[in-house]
Amino acid sequence: MSEIISPVRKTNAWGKEIEPEFVARPVRERQEARGVGIRLTGVEKSFGAVQVLKGIDLEVPAGQFLAIVGKSGCGKSTLLRLLVGLDEVTGGNIAFLDETGAETRSNARIVFQEPRLLPWDSVAGNVAVGLGEGGNRTERDARVAAALNEVQLTEKAREWPARLSGGQRQRVALARALVSRPDFLALDEPLGALDALTRITMQGLVERVWREQKFTALFVTHDVSEAVALADRVIVLDEGRIALDVAVEHERPRERGAADLAELEGRLLKAIFA
Repeated sequence: MSEIISPVRKTNAWGKEIEPEFVARPVRERQEARGVGIRLTGVEKSFGAVQVLKGIDLEVPAGQFLAIVGKSGCGKSTLLRLLVGLDEVTGGNIAFLDETGAETRSNARIVFQEPRLLPWDSVAGNVAVGLGEGGNRTERDARVAAALNEVQLTEKAREWPARLSGGQRQRVALARALVSRPDFLALDEPLGALDALTRITMQGLVERVWREQKFTALFVTHDVSEAVALADRVIVLDEGRIALDVAVEHERPRERGAADLAELEGRLLKAIFA
């Protein structure tokens, strides 16, 4: 058994519902989340006469944390947009795979560099957007509260986004993506706008949530050190093609500045600027 932060509904003396209180209550352990496998076969993407992706072949095992690095304009963000369905491929095929290797549908979500929060809604209201419309209100409130708890923002549930720091706003954006319990999470430079110390804190948060929920993660970043610190595997995109694909075979948590990690960073930087 564990605890979940769940809203308790109250009414006043006239029977009118008042603002809920969020309290911890024991719940049964949620069934272990599982990531989804991804297979890209000859994936191409063009915008008019400009070909951005040029025949990408890639296999991502379920639950893997894959980082994508490369120069600006190499196709990193375009690839993520294709994977979450925001754009369509020009050629080739993208398939999501279940534990048997059969094609399946994915519950995919994306976190952008900018939080993109609704300024007129509360933190809890912004997270609830990730659930879409409909559903049981009590269950929706409980899932929102659990997602805020996962990113350590329970006490900010009723705040307005304008009252939050940059790091807190990005945690709300992460909670909005996590509330639907995705099997695939795309992160498009989600920490790029944060200061150095906040960025390190957020890196630890992203890694912890990924390890707990076991979804498949694709993380786009310009920061090679960040990629090596977080990922199981890093690929370098160069002019729409995979130039390098390396495993990061180091135990977690990883020591920043370690010699073996620095060597790997050097290989990646050499591939990027070759």
